[in-house]
Amino acid sequence: MISVAFDVKGLILMKVLQCCSLCIFFLPPQGPTQSPFPGLHNAAPPVSYYQSSPVPPTMPVRPPVGGPLPPPLQPGQTPVPSQNSAPPPVSSTNNYYPNAQNLPLSSWNYGPRPPMGMATPPPGNHVTSSPSPVPTPPSKGISAPPLGPNASVSPGPPLPPSSLSSWAQPQPGSVPPPPMNAMSPQTYQPGRPPYGPPPTAAPPPAMRPTPPPTGLQGTATPPLPMAPQNEGMRQAHTASNSQVHNSLESGDRTFTDPPFSQPGPAGRPIGHAYPSLPPGYQNMAPPSNMPPKHLAPPYSSGPAAYQQPAVGPAQLSPSLAGLSLQSQTPDALRMINLLQERNLLPPTAIQPPTPCLPQDLQKLNCSPDVFRSTLTSIPQTQALLNKAKLPLGLLLHPFKDLSQLPVVTSSTIVRCRSCRTYINPFVNFLDQRRWKCNLCYRVNDVPEEFMYNPVSRSYGEPHKRPEVQNATIEFIAPSEYMLRPPQPAAYLFVLDVSHNAVQTGYIDVVCQSLLDNLNALPGDTRTKIGFITFDTTIHFYNLQEGLSQPQMLIVSDIEDVFLPTPDSLLVNLNECKELVQDLLKSLPQMFSKTMETHSALGPALQAAFKLLSPTGGRMSVFQSQLPTLGVGALKSREDPNQRASAKDIQHLSPATDFYKKLALDCSGQQVAVDLFMLSSQYCDLASLGCISRYSAGSVYYYPSYHNQHNPAQTERFQRDLKRYLTRKIGFEAVMRIRCTKGLSIHTFHGNFFVRSTDLLSLPNVNPDAGFAVQMSIEENLVDMQVVSFQAALLYTSSKGERRIRVHTMCLPVVNSLSDIFAGADVQAITGLLASMAVDRSVTASLSDARDAMTNAVIDSLASYRTSVLTIQQPGLLSPSCLRLFPLYILALLKQKAFRTGTSTRLDDRVFAMCQLKYQPLAYLMLMIHPALYRVDDLTDDGALNINDHTIPQPCVLQLSVEKLSREGAFLMDAGTVVYLWVGRNCNPQFLTQVLGVANYAALPQTMTQLPELDTAESTRTRAFVSWLREQRPFYPTLHVIKDESQLKANFMQNMVEDRTESALSYYEFLLHVQQQISK
Repeated sequence: MISVAFDVKGLILMKVLQCCSLCIFFLPPQGPTQSPFPGLHNAAPPVSYYQSSPVPPTMPVRPPVGGPLPPPLQPGQTPVPSQNSAPPPVSSTNNYYPNAQNLPLSSWNYGPRPPMGMATPPPGNHVTSSPSPVPTPPSKGISAPPLGPNASVSPGPPLPPSSLSSWAQPQPGSVPPPPMNAMSPQTYQPGRPPYGPPPTAAPPPAMRPTPPPTGLQGTATPPLPMAPQNEGMRQAHTASNSQVHNSLESGDRTFTDPPFSQPGPAGRPIGHAYPSLPPGYQNMAPPSNMPPKHLAPPYSSGPAAYQQPAVGPAQLSPSLAGLSLQSQTPDALRMINLLQERNLLPPTAIQPPTPCLPQDLQKLNCSPDVFRSTLTSIPQTQALLNKAKLPLGLLLHPFKDLSQLPVVTSSTIVRCRSCRTYINPFVNFLDQRRWKCNLCYRVNDVPEEFMYNPVSRSYGEPHKRPEVQNATIEFIAPSEYMLRPPQPAAYLFVLDVSHNAVQTGYIDVVCQSLLDNLNALPGDTRTKIGFITFDTTIHFYNLQEGLSQPQMLIVSDIEDVFLPTPDSLLVNLNECKELVQDLLKSLPQMFSKTMETHSALGPALQAAFKLLSPTGGRMSVFQSQLPTLGVGALKSREDPNQRASAKDIQHLSPATDFYKKLALDCSGQQVAVDLFMLSSQYCDLASLGCISRYSAGSVYYYPSYHNQHNPAQTERFQRDLKRYLTRKIGFEAVMRIRCTKGLSIHTFHGNFFVRSTDLLSLPNVNPDAGFAVQMSIEENLVDMQVVSFQAALLYTSSKGERRIRVHTMCLPVVNSLSDIFAGADVQAITGLLASMAVDRSVTASLSDARDAMTNAVIDSLASYRTSVLTIQQPGLLSPSCLRLFPLYILALLKQKAFRTGTSTRLDDRVFAMCQLKYQPLAYLMLMIHPALYRVDDLTDDGALNINDHTIPQPCVLQLSVEKLSREGAFLMDAGTVVYLWVGRNCNPQFLTQVLGVANYAALPQTMTQLPELDTAESTRTRAFVSWLREQRPFYPTLHVIKDESQLKANFMQNMVEDRTESALSYYEFLLHVQQQISK
């Protein structure tokens, strides 16, 4: 009691001081790393001029990064950039410190280079000082795809050509509360019955529910009910498809307005009468790198009464609640001089930042693996967001494979009557019979059926229903959510059987994989399957039940394609399984002696579309060369001599709109097209990829594929195909993302077609697909303490069930730049900028995209320096949460999608761009910034124990040649590929006990598997590699390389911190950024 009274008095005293306009100055301790107190920024944020103008008024035009680079420096030598490279900062009136040219290099001095076993190794950054302590890592983010032809853009400020930050949005953040609670243990199992409806009998008279406490209610007038926005109806195959999609999610029910008045948003509590969130970071522990704790399941075993929350800042006056009682700077805002601290990589994987929410709300929040924001604290205004110069967006992995997924079946799905939001953990129950929507603030009635809790089998506790206890949940939809019976699972395989295709040997792999996994294809007794092959003609296969063997039907007229026997080409798999197996066994030999070298891909796609249109389904296309006959024929557009010398890359956009138009037709008939490219020559992926991009399909690319000559690619193809054939799939899906009033979504990224302003058409959805959106703040969020985002994915399962998967995320609203920066998710920001840069490369030029990414770093760090730091100091200063931002952007500039000056095949570049737009962030970050480990000295110290297996955990090393040693072996995880580089003088014990060779000379030039040896070293190494592979759904190939290996160049190109002939080193890039900031 005494301590409570003391706290209240302290708050009252602070309020009195504030009212008396007393100025209290907090003097930070001496030192270069002290940053300002974020809690003191309670004044209205200054208006930013960083709007849609190409160049901000306060920032001069910056030259692009690139050009010839200076030679490596000798120890003690001052770096002097060459004429075409970025010079070091010079003194100017805008400088924050005198004599800027004489910057202390600290530990950045270049030291002697270790021998690399090569004549002229590429120069790298050499540090002679000991590693500095590693600060707490920032969190991972989910990347948002770039603006592209399939992106929907609502009215808003255009993207200035000089920066990707035009959609910059501040990232508020604070010291996070304890980790989020794990999902409910209601594991989704196909054989387990979902939660059922309540019993028909009425509850016994003695069962009296305890009424919940009423929360604080504002008096603002609520918005008028809007027309229902629904994504719930399945699209009918008629000419009015788009109209149907515009009315999704409501079914055919009619809603009436409630007779009572609706309190407005002002002063509203969040959740089930939880305390309001204070803007400051109050008594919160600093973020931790520990994995989230698995707390007790949110479901209770029996009824429990509501408990009145303890008195907190939310129950005090708004002025008092806004005061920050925090006396220390959050770790995320700890100032770092990037020019002096080199060892910034954390030793383990970076965890996403935790939003600064009350613990009761945070433990219910959506997992960042599924739903993630670039800013974990949302700015109150767009002007504040513009001033921070950070992008605001969401990254989604909506159909991710989940081990714990509550599934609910009910005849009534409770949704807001105005905005159609699904009830979720962040709504507010005003009493037992009413709840307030957390997106539009409308008050809704609680249906009678919702009063029954299927988990506890109790009545009268709607706040304990699974829908209100889980931020991710799946509903089995009633009949109102469909316009026709759910479609069956339908799979059509379209195979190139020209001479080039047969020579690669891929047909044998496809047929054998289908034979092995035929019974594992997702589906039920209605599953359908069909096959089409093509070269200069199109071949159909009659698989009708009753035939003794499959019949080939050839259509040679590729100008006017027709189906010879429409009813027997797509057949029931269960009824015709023997015929299908016979066809798969004979297909590889049928075309083994073909001499047809041309490919009529376009007509084959038209025929496949006609075959699948009546039902919808998945079309799997295997292509090995450039299409040369019929509609959609293409010509080579690549000049190999210009791969490295061209400043701007040409032909990144499609050569014809045939494939895009066909993809849109497929999308309208619920057909998705997945493209497998197996080619050793240019095949114009920029044009062919449109067939998958706009139909919500996937692109798989295997350059230089050959069954015998490239065993690593063959193994990868086999593994990918098995995953592709057996993974979960959703048919005829649509997805809508909703957000709190005042926020708006203006751009989508990913593979889809925008059916209406905010509805994505996804004929197929798979667990490996990621999406992203860019957002803006249309109305001030001054009266809001939190905002919410909800993604609803409506799909038909392979078993014929109509289901709705809903993800809801809640984030705090802040009013200071320091809070925005403290909550910045550096990986999510990087992913979103990568997607935006891909679109800029296609719509403008590659150089524009590169400059815009560089300017994103310059602008954000300049904003931090001018608007957040209270004491200016020399150096390139960054908050701890953004310390890896320049490194990630430099890695992007050197990635295949954006690099220049290095010979890069056009198809390789286009495929890298496809991955940046399509991959979920967790998989994407390794492709941008690979992880490097030393593995010749693995120990059990700090190892993980998973299923009785010990997994070593070596430290992550910087991507620089200086970290390599001739005496060691180093593993690089680059996402889709894993390299094991073995030094020339590697420990002989590692060679014999892990690689199974007597010495270095005996190591083969091509080695793609680690031998299973009965040694402790072999067990540790194989366990670590297997653990890395299991963290992603696709299969990364392993390449053991030595100095003479051809793949060593690929390995060295991933050393992003080192200087190359056409790209800056990390240190030189930092100097360039500092020079631009100090202008």
